[in-house]
Amino acid sequence: MDHVIALRACGFQPPPDNIEILLLQTSYGEHHWTPPRGHVDPGEDDLTTALRETHEEAGLGKDHLRMVDGFLQRLHYPVRGKDKEVLYMVAELCDLNTRVILSEEHQDYRWAKLKEACELAKYQDLQDTLTAAQRYIETDGKQ
Repeated sequence: MDHVIALRACGFQPPPDNIEILLLQTSYGEHHWTPPRGHVDPGEDDLTTALRETHEEAGLGKDHLRMVDGFLQRLHYPVRGKDKEVLYMVAELCDLNTRVILSEEHQDYRWAKLKEACELAKYQDLQDTLTAAQRYIETDGKQ
């Protein structure tokens, strides 16, 4: 399983036009754009993995993030003949001045509003997940 913390929102209950999504561009393969994510280490729970991977890939640790409770989206798709599951969660960046520090796995990053994030993400299931996450934030979890 992969896990991710995908969104940055400006303020505790941000207006929809201030929501930005963190996407990282891989430095390998097709150079695709995704939120931070990675494989679960033995003994880790989902949240621990999401926080660790976000810190490793973007330099954003648990001191930089505030979890948005209640949103969890699962994606399933084949990779090299095997089923892959990715869990997406949502967190807000506590301090908007916090810098993203990329790992060697990525060559670029972007904080993007939903329309641009969906254009960069390209895959329909990820676009649907980003849209659902934004809707969840906009409605304060009351969908």
